[in-house]
Amino acid sequence: MPVVFRSGSFRFFFFANEGRPREPVHIHVERGEQQAKFWLRPEISIAYNDGFSARTLRELLRLVEAKRERIEKAWSDFFR
Repeated sequence: MPVVFRSGSFRFFFFANEGRPREPVHIHVERGEQQAKFWLRPEISIAYNDGFSARTLRELLRLVEAKRERIEKAWSDFFR
């Protein structure tokens, strides 16, 4: 499970086996027992949330937006 980056106590990653057919580009976020998944295209959106508050989700959306290119490059490099 490649970790793309960390920010504070958050870990941003994707799974090496993202299904068949492979799901579109997305990123998982984890902090302790809390988890969320964000789609990157066509726009950044929440695929699911398990435990993060609305305020934290807004913060995570901003982080994903700021790191979108880095996430997409990591995805492309890994699944190439």
